Amino acid sequence: MTLNRRAFIGTGVAAAAALRAPMVWSQGRPRVVVVGGGAGGATVARYLAKDSQGQIDVTLVEPTRHYYTCFFSNLYIGGFRDIASIGHSYGKLAAEYGINVVHDWAVGVDRDAKTVTLAGGAVLPYDRLVLSPGIDFVDGSVPGWDVTVQNKMPHAYKAGSQSELLKAQIEAMPQGGRFAMVAPPNPYRCPPGPYERISMVAHLLTQVNPTAKILLVDPKDKYSKQALFEEGWAKHYPGMVERIGPDFGGDKVEVRADAMEVVIDGTVEKVDVCNVIPGQKAGRICEMAGITDGNWAPVTGYTMQSRIDGTIYVLGDATAQGDMPKSGYSANSQAKVAAMAIRGELLGSSVFPAKFSNTCWSLIAPEDGVKVGAAYEPTDEKIASVSSFVSQTGEDAALRKQTYEESLGWYAGITSDMFG
Repeated sequence: MTLNRRAFIGTGVAAAAALRAPMVWSQGRPRVVVVGGGAGGATVARYLAKDSQGQIDVTLVEPTRHYYTCFFSNLYIGGFRDIASIGHSYGKLAAEYGINVVHDWAVGVDRDAKTVTLAGGAVLPYDRLVLSPGIDFVDGSVPGWDVTVQNKMPHAYKAGSQSELLKAQIEAMPQGGRFAMVAPPNPYRCPPGPYERISMVAHLLTQVNPTAKILLVDPKDKYSKQALFEEGWAKHYPGMVERIGPDFGGDKVEVRADAMEVVIDGTVEKVDVCNVIPGQKAGRICEMAGITDGNWAPVTGYTMQSRIDGTIYVLGDATAQGDMPKSGYSANSQAKVAAMAIRGELLGSSVFPAKFSNTCWSLIAPEDGVKVGAAYEPTDEKIASVSSFVSQTGEDAALRKQTYEESLGWYAGITSDMFG
């Protein structure tokens, strides 16, 4: 089935919840503060404002005025999109839905007082808090790398200027040069993402530097869509990509940014560009709020409420929730469940059983798209997969083209669902 904008927006929403008599709040409308304006945060803010018909006071806290999606940022690197096409503003959320959009950093949560403190000094009271901050990086996960060297060895796992920097570095490589990626350990944002990026870097190099080589250093034994990517690399980029897994030292890596060196189990490899994707954890505001298990924020899948504080909901990449991958599609799906649950709590509206879905598309080469996905339902222990699908090796070109076109429809749909 080809997924278009209208079809996507309808997914994950069983029915609009009918409002019953609202609860009485001494301060007026109940207040929901949402921290993070990505696929989870923007979606939950929009659905809360839209479906409550103004009965909930929604504030969205997001430091950036222009949001660049991590999903499809690899296609920008590969030359299939321009940077403007993955950038989005928050104007419609404010103008059309009445959301109070605050461009600032959330730097503290007082769970007893139910307040969020912003870097600019403002203190926002809440009745319910939604945290959807995405990821931060685990200090020391790649020896020799931290954010102070990200301009020399970009991560480009938070899209925008880092994506532009990495692409510029690739385009400036000497002819016959060497691109390296240090892939992250599990769990991390977008499981197929690093390997789609390898595909997009390879495609770009075939256009501007066809004798260049790619070194992929990976701490994992296996990865998402592995057979599909390896089939695609052999077909479209023969001899260009070399992967070093943990059997050959891929889990024993350090980098030297000044010398542009990657050290693999003691062996020094000189490279021209190095993309380091470090180990990841929940965005720091979750740690500040005291709702993490160390790296991630545990939630119940029935509502996306924190298992530590039921007045806080957590969405997307920051969560420890079970089987769902950390993806934009997942965050959007979780946001709709959370919005329905919050409206049920605050307004007495109907709440239907939670259901979730996810699909991750990847582009290997022009019109050669593949996908993996699943449907999920909550249990007492976790969000559990109940059915799944994945593209197959050996598919014909027409099907792969259809899969790629489906991803374009999904992108149009999800960004409309997020930003209006």
